[in-house]
Amino acid sequence: MARKKAKAESAEKPEGETDIAKQKAAAAAKAKAAALARKKAKAESAEKPEGETDIAKQKAAAAAKAKAAALARKKESRDKDNDDDFENAKAKAIAAAKAKAAAAAKTRTTVKESTEDNTPDEPSPNQAKLDRIVHAIERHVGQEALIDHYINRLSKDVPTLVANPDTYFSIAKFLRNDEQLNFSYLSELHGTDFESHMEIYVHLHSFNMNQSVALKVKLDRDSPIIPSLVPLWSGANWPECEAYDLLGINFQEHPDLKRILLGDDWKGYPLRKDYQPYDVEV
Repeated sequence: MARKKAKAESAEKPEGETDIAKQKAAAAAKAKAAALARKKAKAESAEKPEGETDIAKQKAAAAAKAKAAALARKKESRDKDNDDDFENAKAKAIAAAKAKAAAAAKTRTTVKESTEDNTPDEPSPNQAKLDRIVHAIERHVGQEALIDHYINRLSKDVPTLVANPDTYFSIAKFLRNDEQLNFSYLSELHGTDFESHMEIYVHLHSFNMNQSVALKVKLDRDSPIIPSLVPLWSGANWPECEAYDLLGINFQEHPDLKRILLGDDWKGYPLRKDYQPYDVEV
């Protein structure tokens, strides 16, 4: 009777209302099934011993650490490979540069030897003038007046005279006053610190001979004293003051030897190789 009544009621309901009722019934069934599943999972979790839960957590943590360590080792290995590649490339570049430099040096040496073998050592066009000047100095000043004399190939073949400190002024005076030589023009005078000694370089020119000559003298570095050339060439005044100012070379009988670039209270000589500033902040 109940089934018959329900069938009759269903037959009396419209088709849309029947579908809605079916959907509601299906949704209610799903909700009930989900609730039962959660309840079952909760019950199983409550039934699991505490030790097993901790072990599971520890295993998960260990697995995470192992994975992180593996990633770190992989990255380290990759970085090391990159460093090795860089070092290898660097070493190869250095070796190639050394090989290239060695080859270039060998080529230069071969060319130089070939040139020296095939090209005769021709005398300088100024050799005759140097011989004339040296002969005149030895005759009028003395055989031992010069320490050395040579043609400076690196400076336009200028005849170069190296004087003794004791004969420096006498040689300069002879070059200036001799009627035949008459080196009346002083174009340059400067000092140089070679650490083992000081050196004065004087460049003179003779309009009579249409020739220049270099006069050099080596001085004791600890006590660089030499006669002034101002009595012979007034143009030596300021260059000698400059050498005194920057190198501490004392020119005897200079009419007004003084510092011209630095103050009178300046300590030390800036062009000396061992110069240390008194005030490093300046």
